[in-house]
Amino acid sequence: MNKTKNTVKATAKYVRLSSTKVNRVLAQIRGKTYQEAKIILQFMPYRACIDITKILDSAVSNAEHNYGLSKVILKIKSAYANKGPTMKRFQPRAQGRAFPIHKPTCHITVEVTSHQV
Repeated sequence: MNKTKNTVKATAKYVRLSSTKVNRVLAQIRGKTYQEAKIILQFMPYRACIDITKILDSAVSNAEHNYGLSKVILKIKSAYANKGPTMKRFQPRAQGRAFPIHKPTCHITVEVTSHQV
């Protein structure tokens, strides 16, 4: 955490989701308070919400435990997903051919800050 900015972050790496699908959910919670983001993630129908909720809880726990910030005053400063390595697999097809399957991964980062700053 930077002393002047009061920013705390949590990162999950190699999450088995596409970065575009994760960014679609992160765009909804960016700039919201912790309580608003929790409610939004709880009722959205996407699989990415489960992992994003865990990362958000981790960032808030880091802020509470390491820096003594209350979860009531925390706001999501930035949330983004970067593309990770793609796992390449092959599916057998007719007449001895192989069909490539790409399983994407991403790195999700959530930064929270106290909105009193």
